[in-house]
Amino acid sequence: MTNQILKDKPTKLFLGFTAFFVANALIAECIGTKIFSLEKLFGLHPSNITLFGESGLSFNLTCGVLLWPLEFVMTDIVNEYYGPKAVRRISYTAVILISYAFLMFYSSINIPSADFWIKSNQAKGIDNMQTAYNGIFGQGMWIILGSLTAFLVSQIVDVTIFHRIKRVTGDKHIWLRATGSTLVSQLVDSYIVLTIAFKLGSNWTWPEIFAVGTMNYIYKFVVAILLTPVIVLVEKRIEKYVGHSTAVQMKKVAMGKTDDGFENIPTAG
Repeated sequence: MTNQILKDKPTKLFLGFTAFFVANALIAECIGTKIFSLEKLFGLHPSNITLFGESGLSFNLTCGVLLWPLEFVMTDIVNEYYGPKAVRRISYTAVILISYAFLMFYSSINIPSADFWIKSNQAKGIDNMQTAYNGIFGQGMWIILGSLTAFLVSQIVDVTIFHRIKRVTGDKHIWLRATGSTLVSQLVDSYIVLTIAFKLGSNWTWPEIFAVGTMNYIYKFVVAILLTPVIVLVEKRIEKYVGHSTAVQMKKVAMGKTDDGFENIPTAG
């Protein structure tokens, strides 16, 4: 049976999607402690935009936003070929494993450090390795809670919007439903994470939440548009990999148009 599963192309594809989805989400959470300047990345001066009465705003973003857009692309692809249940499954899996990872991070912080290790990188300007370690892996609980909550809610929104658009467009225009659902879900994601992490966790004002959230969303909006060709390209690669007839059948099952289940999807070899 195991050999048969590993030969089934839709199954192998789903396993690959799941592995990349979870790994990408975990990496995004880990690197999210670093804030970077988008303007400096392109050799520009800070924007100094004023929104909602908050001045001096620039595109200072967490490094996690470099990877999160890929999660929503993956969500739309999985949604297209495997349906909402599959999206929920990989989303819950990602949340459980990220929670497990943070539990291990916090556990490792409290393990007594070796004396030589604490001072091992003073020549590189790091006076205390334990302090540096705590700073990187010791994210606040409000930030973790906000991030995971925003992730789950935005995934549900993405799936819902995607299928509502697909009922209208059918199998055509995957770029429209994928990009459209991502634009809406990223909007939800931007404000939920800030509200939980910084409104509840750090007493930010609502103007601060709206201002910073809008700056984040502008970036996500632009990236979602730029990633649209990637979605079309991935769709073509999947059809080539599993075969046209199998791809069509997978989409039908994903939309609940057949009753035979994924196990009866014909393989392309």
